[in-house]
Amino acid sequence: MQWVVWGTAQAEESAVQPETLQALADRHAIADLSIRYMRGLDRLDLDLLKSVYHADATDDRGFYSGSGYGLCELAVQLLASHLANHHMLGQMAIDIEGDVAFGEIYFQAYHRIVQDGQDMDFMVMGRYADRYERRDGVWKIAHRSELNDACWQQPASDDWFKATPQALRGARGADDLTSQRERLRTL
Repeated sequence: MQWVVWGTAQAEESAVQPETLQALADRHAIADLSIRYMRGLDRLDLDLLKSVYHADATDDRGFYSGSGYGLCELAVQLLASHLANHHMLGQMAIDIEGDVAFGEIYFQAYHRIVQDGQDMDFMVMGRYADRYERRDGVWKIAHRSELNDACWQQPASDDWFKATPQALRGARGADDLTSQRERLRTL
């Protein structure tokens, strides 16, 4: 396969080795696991969350240590009581060694919670220390540990939302615009 490199005085062709393409595909498949995981958290989508773990995967948070599927069930249960969540990914360091790979995945997690009748914003920043395994050609998480680097909680401040009530807001599950593909086709 030949790729054309643009941006020079004239286009140059550069041969890309098949193993390089496979490495790119593997990295993309592994990164997609964390993307789907975060979406599953924000949409409270248990099936999507479980889809990133092998059936025998483990997960360790310190406050929870058990199966990956068990963590997914616990996360949906805990997050369901929140008013809103927003999970974001940062840089990803992924090292592939054949059918095993290791990842350090940075994240930020925002949670709108109610504590003693008051809306509070709870933030967590940290990293996932992951081991991935490719089984039957499919990459999934075999083990994930969540390493928390910083967190804080403060009273909610929604001045902009109060001043701009017509602003579009995110939602959970099917109520979120990203889950309404047919509606998006018509906008």
